[in-house]
Amino acid sequence: MARSRFFYHLLALAVVAVWGVTFVCTKVLIQAGLQPAEIFAIRFLLAYAGIWFFCLGSRENRRILSRNWKDELVFLFLGVTGGSFYFLTENTALAYTQATNAAFLVSSTPVLTALLTLLVRRFGRSRFARSLEAVRLSPVFIAGTLLALTGMALVVFDGAHFAFSLRGDLLAVGAALCWACYSLFMGRMTEEYGTMLATRKVFFYGLLTIIPFLLASGHGINPEIFRQSTVWLNLLFLGLVASLACFVIWNLVMARLGNVTCTNYVYLNPVFTLFTAAIFLGERLTPLAAIGSAAILLGVILAGQR
Repeated sequence: MARSRFFYHLLALAVVAVWGVTFVCTKVLIQAGLQPAEIFAIRFLLAYAGIWFFCLGSRENRRILSRNWKDELVFLFLGVTGGSFYFLTENTALAYTQATNAAFLVSSTPVLTALLTLLVRRFGRSRFARSLEAVRLSPVFIAGTLLALTGMALVVFDGAHFAFSLRGDLLAVGAALCWACYSLFMGRMTEEYGTMLATRKVFFYGLLTIIPFLLASGHGINPEIFRQSTVWLNLLFLGLVASLACFVIWNLVMARLGNVTCTNYVYLNPVFTLFTAAIFLGERLTPLAAIGSAAILLGVILAGQR
């Protein structure tokens, strides 16, 4: 049992390492001329096509509708919070702020997840509330939460780039909130419907709910963009590795380890982003943003001790 849990911890670490690199990949695609909604649509379309390949081998995984309309609405909610809205806010944030800034702010997700879990377990009565991890509001948890929130404020209101990045930093916080909401329900749905089917439905509703944003943008994709090998390489990495493979693994790990324990690994996102952004984008953190980033990391680690 201990070896099995250790294996799932390693899987969670591997997924977060990949997701840390995606901030840089997305930034590269935005600089190449793709819009945030377009990047998400292509990324999830690749993942959705890929997951059907694995679902065809099982009759249960091929089913279209859930067992009841309430579960179908839950999958719609998961497609929005873990798909369209999450990636739209995250990708749009990268158009206005540095990849490292966005990664550090999104790393506040464990704190938000723990707080929401605490509230849902305290006041909720559904099967989702009962399946969440137990979170105790200890002094260490409170101190870690406040420290992380202070760090977020330092990064968001960094005077060195206040006018330029405020919108992007706030969007990154919105992405963290979306993923925290996703974490409340996905573990239970994975247990009840299986990893492949549950993940496939998230991809479907993510694609469905991004369509209005694509139509509203009125921005046509320039075919010349796809002549660049870096564009295709980054899209394939985002679609097949970071979305298809990582979503399947993450949803499985979350069902095995619990939503709070699993999400705590997200605080390592900026560590991997920091290295890749420095190598490929030449980014650097200002002193105030560096202090804020360190406060976020320390805060979520303390809060994760529960």
